[in-house]
Amino acid sequence: MTIPSVQDDDLLSELRALLAGEPDPIANAANTAALVFNRLPRLNWVGFYFLQGDTLVLGPFQGQPACTRIALGRGVCGTAAKRNETILVPDVHEFPGHIVCDSASLSEIVVPLNIGGRLHGVLDIDSPEHNRFSESDQALIEAVASLYAEACAVSN
Repeated sequence: MTIPSVQDDDLLSELRALLAGEPDPIANAANTAALVFNRLPRLNWVGFYFLQGDTLVLGPFQGQPACTRIALGRGVCGTAAKRNETILVPDVHEFPGHIVCDSASLSEIVVPLNIGGRLHGVLDIDSPEHNRFSESDQALIEAVASLYAEACAVSN
């Protein structure tokens, strides 16, 4: 089991405060992406993709322009959504079918967003460093996704 650091607790506390009383998924995604992008080091992209039918569609993000639509099962995001499980990729060039939206991205973590027991999309985070994401980072990002989902569950 991974124990959150003080810095992780601070980020989660700040996110709780940002999301408190706001059920709108777009507003919450915008604030969540901005907070994570500005608080966690060595990232070059943080954003959301929302499920529409069998396609993930780009939502609020921080970073360079990104791919707009990703089919379920394609790339890291589509695979994480299809499996409904977190995928941590130390080197994106070794992930079969990786979709290059930003050539500077070298590692990635994608966490599914489940709201009311249903998959609604994914939280995608990229880094310009290989092996950027650890097990403790995964626990933190999963906690971020969970807080986002809890806040948005009020509107569903």
